[in-house]
Amino acid sequence: MSQRETAIASSDELYDPSLLAEHEHDEEGNSMFGFIVFLLSESVIFLSFFAGYIVYKTTAVEWLPEGIEGLEVREPFINTVILVSSSFVIYFAERALKKDNLWGFRLFWLLTMAMGSYFLYGQAVEWNSLKFGFTSGTFGGTFYLLTGFHGLHVFTGVLLQSIMLIRSFIPGNYEDGHFGVDATSLFWHFVDVIWIILFVLIYVWQ
Repeated sequence: MSQRETAIASSDELYDPSLLAEHEHDEEGNSMFGFIVFLLSESVIFLSFFAGYIVYKTTAVEWLPEGIEGLEVREPFINTVILVSSSFVIYFAERALKKDNLWGFRLFWLLTMAMGSYFLYGQAVEWNSLKFGFTSGTFGGTFYLLTGFHGLHVFTGVLLQSIMLIRSFIPGNYEDGHFGVDATSLFWHFVDVIWIILFVLIYVWQ
């Protein structure tokens, strides 16, 4: 085979659709691995907060601020149910997308965004009704730090979902895979699991 024929053959291999698809799949897998590492680093931060909260609560002489007997659980419980349920909704959105049902995906995705937004609204209402602030002892500081830091993650999740919803209207957006949707969904599940732990620590364990 001449050098020219060898070059043509090599060029054909470079443009082999199967090889390109495999390369894109590897890139998506590497991106997801990197995102999982990011979530693990976030987990370490939250775990350190959880450990600090437990240590403070079990060693403090007076844990709750003066005049505060405990936290109201009913509304936070409703918010918890809504947030946790949104994990199932976003799962159905992913399934619809994998079946190329774009409108089904958008509907479930939008519903997830609405549930996340309601959670943030509920948290804002709760904060507004509390009779203690960030500087009200160790409990006040840790309460606002933990719920606020988690609320920031919920807001980030809703923002990412908004971006993914807008991108779903771009023609051919999913020809190279669903990494953005998969990563956002994984982030949302992570946020939900973290809140379950927070709810038990702050509201159940009083």
